[in-house]
Amino acid sequence: MSLLVIGTLAYDSIETVHESRRDVLGGSATYFASAARYFHPVSLVGVVGDDFKREHIDMLKNRGIDLAGLEVAAGKTFRWSGRYAADWNTRTTLDTQLNVFERFDPKIPVAQRNSRYLFLANAAPGIQAKALDQVSHPAFTMLDTMNLWIDIAKDELLHVLRRVDAVVLNDEEVRMLTGERNLLRAAGAVLGLGPRYVILKKGEHGAFLLSSNAHFSLPAYPVEEVVDPTGAGDSFAGGFMGYVAEQNSFDPKVMRRAMLYGTVTASFCVEGFGVEALDGRSREEIDRRFDELMTIVSV
Repeated sequence: MSLLVIGTLAYDSIETVHESRRDVLGGSATYFASAARYFHPVSLVGVVGDDFKREHIDMLKNRGIDLAGLEVAAGKTFRWSGRYAADWNTRTTLDTQLNVFERFDPKIPVAQRNSRYLFLANAAPGIQAKALDQVSHPAFTMLDTMNLWIDIAKDELLHVLRRVDAVVLNDEEVRMLTGERNLLRAAGAVLGLGPRYVILKKGEHGAFLLSSNAHFSLPAYPVEEVVDPTGAGDSFAGGFMGYVAEQNSFDPKVMRRAMLYGTVTASFCVEGFGVEALDGRSREEIDRRFDELMTIVSV
């Protein structure tokens, strides 16, 4: 019942109204695995440059994350820098350097090709398709994407969407993908493209899970102090898929509970820079916050 993620490991430079940090460990696969590991063993496939710090490889291994699929290539690791406004909803990308990720050709270890649970983190649809081609009959595959790929590689993205069970989108992405302004109609249109589930991320306003026969929404966990929202979406995906893999079930109750666990892991993520606030947590802390969120959404 292995859980596999294909995505980026990165060094981020982040500016907020309160503080700035350089070369923070980040990347979609890093955030996902750091959240999912609390529920289920995780294997990671990605690429880093020869400048990637040994201490960060050791840290991920010490957290039980399988790095057999991590490639170290000559060159620099993916880098991103951005600035957040005081409302946390406005983010300006200052610089993106793909570096070794520009030539990334995912190679999934033989031992992981029978993985039942697969997360295709944000990347070019061609990379996602190559990864998917190497996994034999996964039970549940979830895909993340962004407006760039909808704009420049929509046909490739549509092809991959026909092959996955779930997709994670924000408001802008679901509208771009479908041309629909109403979010519920837009989500319904995405379901018509192939996935069985659509997860709509709405940041501080929570998230929606939609399928052909179910609609479920919940608020974000009320965090007292946001430090850095980078990676919240991937941390949400890690908590969500980690719990689904742990339960090995797609029962509607499991899917709804997975949404709450995703919201909880995302809430921990935003309380620190990079993955530092996700690190060193316990399952008991996560379950306690889950219970608090259950109280909020219960009637």
